[in-house]
Amino acid sequence: MKKFKVIIFSMLLVQSIVGQTGSDWYIFRGDPTLRGITSNRLPDQPKLRWAYQAGDDLRSSPVSAGGRIVAGSMDGSVYCLDNSGQLQWKFGTGNGVEAPALLHGGKVFVGDLDGTLYCLDLQTGNENWSYKADNQISGSPNIWVAGDRNLIVFGSYDYYLHCLDAGTGKMMWKYETDNFINGAAACYRGKAIFGGCDGFIHVVDIVTGKLDKKIDIATYIASSVAVSANAAFIGDHDGKFSCVDLENEKIAWTWTNERARLPFLASPSVNQQVAVIGNEDKYTYCFNKSTGELLWRFNSGSRINASPVIAGDRVLVANMRGDLYMLDINNGDVLWNYELGSAITGNPAVSGERFYIAASDGYIYCFGK
Repeated sequence: MKKFKVIIFSMLLVQSIVGQTGSDWYIFRGDPTLRGITSNRLPDQPKLRWAYQAGDDLRSSPVSAGGRIVAGSMDGSVYCLDNSGQLQWKFGTGNGVEAPALLHGGKVFVGDLDGTLYCLDLQTGNENWSYKADNQISGSPNIWVAGDRNLIVFGSYDYYLHCLDAGTGKMMWKYETDNFINGAAACYRGKAIFGGCDGFIHVVDIVTGKLDKKIDIATYIASSVAVSANAAFIGDHDGKFSCVDLENEKIAWTWTNERARLPFLASPSVNQQVAVIGNEDKYTYCFNKSTGELLWRFNSGSRINASPVIAGDRVLVANMRGDLYMLDINNGDVLWNYELGSAITGNPAVSGERFYIAASDGYIYCFGK
């Protein structure tokens, strides 16, 4: 593999602001800010512990909480497994599921390509309620707790960001954009922050549904933002990766891939020091979070749609050829790799010393000690 190093840090780049902790990866990207980080340390050489055949093509990222692993399939079903890889229940939506689920309060919130968001019981798979948007749901729902209210926010191809009461499924508000919403909205300091196919980053008050800020990125945004320290990190369809200053409503820095100008379809992982993201040009890039300086890049050998995950001082990367890599966050060196041989579009879910990942061959895989 070819790897280009611009700078090698002499210090260990371990986040002091912790994202997901413990044994739960209950939401796409690990926590409501969608930073894609965890303090958990993975084994030096993870082993394949089990694999479960879950029907058709799996495009969504698995999520894990309470000893359960949940993933949706393009066969129209949502699968729930236990930690040993045994099926606990299966729920049929009748339509493909490519959006990652959200696990919260013993419930599963998941949307399908028909535009229906379901609330299921995590232990039984029984349906509690459903809500119908007017077009497909491709991004994960997110959760915000406001006093005694749990609010679910998600985007749809109907151009709207929807907000529902988590207990009842009642619509609290809808916020209209000018194009599809493909990614998930990050929740940060009472605001829903997301990029739209209309070329803007929208900042919306989660309680009221009122627009707070709207920042022009000037191109199609298909992926989800990661929010850290009042800044949004986003890759766009023109091959630019940007840090957006949310307080001052301006782009703090932008890096442009002059070699290829291919889209960023993955979402970034952002800790206190660095931002890491994969591109359609086969490379994973690591940037200084504050300055935008390129620190290293790694050639995975195939296109990257899956978002990376930072686990302590390591980075998990997957590509469309089915290769899994664990990289050293300091320099991009390969510490471990595994060939699944089937395309991976969803990011891993890290739970303790294990991680779960789904692939286009219809399998959910578990790696760990």
